[in-house]
Amino acid sequence: MAAAFVSWLGAVVACYVWDYAAGMQMMRWFWDAARSVDPHAPDGAVRFPICSAEGLAAAWTAAGLRSVETRPITVPTVFTDFADYWQPFLGGQGAAPAYLARLSADQQQEIRGRLADRLPRPPDGSIALTATAWAIRGRR
Repeated sequence: MAAAFVSWLGAVVACYVWDYAAGMQMMRWFWDAARSVDPHAPDGAVRFPICSAEGLAAAWTAAGLRSVETRPITVPTVFTDFADYWQPFLGGQGAAPAYLARLSADQQQEIRGRLADRLPRPPDGSIALTATAWAIRGRR
């Protein structure tokens, strides 16, 4: 039993969270367009302050963990065209789709139009974005 207790004291605690403030480009573009139509639209940076390297490190340190390290994990999120990008927002699941579903049809179309105009696209119409998560680990 003593060995297990000693092992627990040196345990590594780790996780990752998506960076909803800036790292999830798909969501960042959406929320920026939404706030241009509705100034009261939520902002991931405010709603999820722990979803950053600084926020995670502060939480881990406050929990008494030591040797805290964070690092980004960035993956490509490529959409074949605008319809492919827009489709996930129509399901009503998650913060952005649920928000969109509560808006009037005119507001939804305004956000859709602004996104269609603003998203960067090469001539083939694809939309190449990235998604970043923050990984963190610390020792107990």
